[in-house]
Amino acid sequence: MNGYYSVFDPKGNKVADCGIERDAVCLIHSRNKNWDGHYYQFNPLPGAIVDVSSSKKLPTRDIVVNMDGGIGGSWMEVSEEEFDKMFPTLELNQSDEEVFVP
Repeated sequence: MNGYYSVFDPKGNKVADCGIERDAVCLIHSRNKNWDGHYYQFNPLPGAIVDVSSSKKLPTRDIVVNMDGGIGGSWMEVSEEEFDKMFPTLELNQSDEEVFVP
């Protein structure tokens, strides 16, 4: 199990974080001359939160257009060709300005 060990003094203040239990125990023994109450606590790290290895992909073929422009309007599925006709691609005009070269 992945995690780390936090070492505390008798008042509950954190002294250090250690990667392995042996280091936490050695730190406690070096600080405890008369066993004054130092202790350690294991803190597990969370596992993989997001599965990024999934091969599932959202479909990109079907495009849905809201014809009323708001929430809850009439919806219609259109093909890519119909979408291109409804929303033509805008092209920028060529400029005669000097090209910026940093």
